[in-house]
Amino acid sequence: MIKPVEIAVSLFDQGFSCSQSVFSAFAPRFDIPQELALRLGAPFGGGIARQGEVCGAVTGALMVLGAKFGYLKPQDRDATYAVVQEFIRRFKERHSSILCRELIGYDLSIPGELDRVNESGVCEEKCPVFVKNAVEITTLMLENK
Repeated sequence: MIKPVEIAVSLFDQGFSCSQSVFSAFAPRFDIPQELALRLGAPFGGGIARQGEVCGAVTGALMVLGAKFGYLKPQDRDATYAVVQEFIRRFKERHSSILCRELIGYDLSIPGELDRVNESGVCEEKCPVFVKNAVEITTLMLENK
């Protein structure tokens, strides 16, 4: 059986965004069709539609954690938020931030910055690591909760 980390990195290498890659890697676990997972993850790439906000690998992971630990009763909100906060803490331990612009060193919301990013190769260098780490953390959290 192919591991989620291998699926996610392969999807990213094929040109899918970080969020699509992470979320889609776990979609079969929740009986979510691949096409739907790719569509749901599509808006979050580049820190939410290339705005440099929360990293797509993080948002993809949070969607996975929501599929498992999301609350259905308002009184259960704190438990869901605790899981999310734990993921963020673990990701920040590895990368010091969850913001795309801080992680890659470029602000994609600035005109012309995307061209600089593409020329630099930063996404090919750094983003697979973010995808891999997000999947690793998510996998551990799914197994230990």
